[in-house]
Amino acid sequence: MRRVLPLLGLVGLLALVWAMGWHQALSWEGLAARRAALAELVAARPVAAALGYIAVYAAAVAVSIPGAAVITASGGLLFGIALGAALAVTGASLGAVGLFLAARTALGPLLARKAGPWLDRLRPGLERDGFHVLLALRLIPLVPFALLNLVCALVGMRMGPFVAATVLGIIPGAVVFASIGAGLGHVLEAGQTPDLSVVVSWPVLGPLLGLAGLAMLPPAWKWWRARHG
Repeated sequence: MRRVLPLLGLVGLLALVWAMGWHQALSWEGLAARRAALAELVAARPVAAALGYIAVYAAAVAVSIPGAAVITASGGLLFGIALGAALAVTGASLGAVGLFLAARTALGPLLARKAGPWLDRLRPGLERDGFHVLLALRLIPLVPFALLNLVCALVGMRMGPFVAATVLGIIPGAVVFASIGAGLGHVLEAGQTPDLSVVVSWPVLGPLLGLAGLAMLPPAWKWWRARHG
């Protein structure tokens, strides 16, 4: 029973968030309505505001609430590009670790029993190349963030590579969204919805795919040497 408590806690938190309607604040309309109050809070208590931002981001990621784009953009709007991106990376990484640990603690033993020898065959590859594979996937903004957290936990990925690949992999995307957020003031004041199509445009997506390809070079080289060496 102790193993499932962390996961049950996240499920309970998710139910509370939806029941209270707090998830509605993680929208462009919610950000526009609270922008002035949030800016005043940041100006009056910058440290507390930054810590609160990290906590909100971590909780949203841990319970897999949609709205990461809004939260990251709001970081750029409220704290500037550099600090906003840094706070977003911190919050997202903490939330990812929380979900990873909860899923691995609650479901890992069950999966190990069900998978048996299959997981034993998969584990050496994860230990050898898991960092590179996850880093490549984190760099692509189209890959669901929460799904990767769960998959990594269930297949038995080690904590160190998971954290390192997560932190490094989400930095470029965080900078892009924080940059968008830094220029959102006039858009929100006009009651308009920000256009995020730039994220999947070739000038942005192309370099991210290039970085993902570079991340996969080490395991690709190992595979080539094993086949042709």
